[in-house]
Amino acid sequence: MKIGVLSLQGDFSEHEQTLARLKVNAIEVRRKEHFDGINGLIIPGGESTVFSIMLKRQGLEVFLREKILGGLPVFGTCAGAIILSKKIVNEKNFSPLGVLGIHVKRNSYGRQVESFETNLKVRGLKHEVKGFFIRAPEIVKVDKGIEVLARLGNKPVLVKQENILASTFHTEIIGETAIHELFLMECEKQAAKI
Repeated sequence: MKIGVLSLQGDFSEHEQTLARLKVNAIEVRRKEHFDGINGLIIPGGESTVFSIMLKRQGLEVFLREKILGGLPVFGTCAGAIILSKKIVNEKNFSPLGVLGIHVKRNSYGRQVESFETNLKVRGLKHEVKGFFIRAPEIVKVDKGIEVLARLGNKPVLVKQENILASTFHTEIIGETAIHELFLMECEKQAAKI
């Protein structure tokens, strides 16, 4: 199995390290040809406005949208969830890819100094998962057909829609692998269909 990690900006190396711990081959994705032969793609956390600019600059915006709509499994964390979302509340700087039926509000959990770590119950997992919220977006609306896999209070923080998994928190920076394992199971399911 080969998993691409969008490496235009953000904490892509932490995702690569998590995949290495799981003995999964990771490839840095920066251009269209890097998509050849990958079984899934991770869009890491970072600065969502910069991501949007870089996607356009690299000619990847429409290409990536088509790949995801065509069934490529994708996992977006924090800024990655923003990029995948249908709508960003009160945002005029850029439009997201619009492939995931959620509406998000950026930086909703506070500034960098207000970052926090917490344990989360995830549907389908026996143990709680540590999640780290760093200038995290809030999912303010989920469309019909979106599976909410984890909540913080009453707010969805981990969602799934067909081949798309998205979290508003990070696990890759604290050594947690369970969410990546969930994503890899989706990649295996998709690969079995081909």
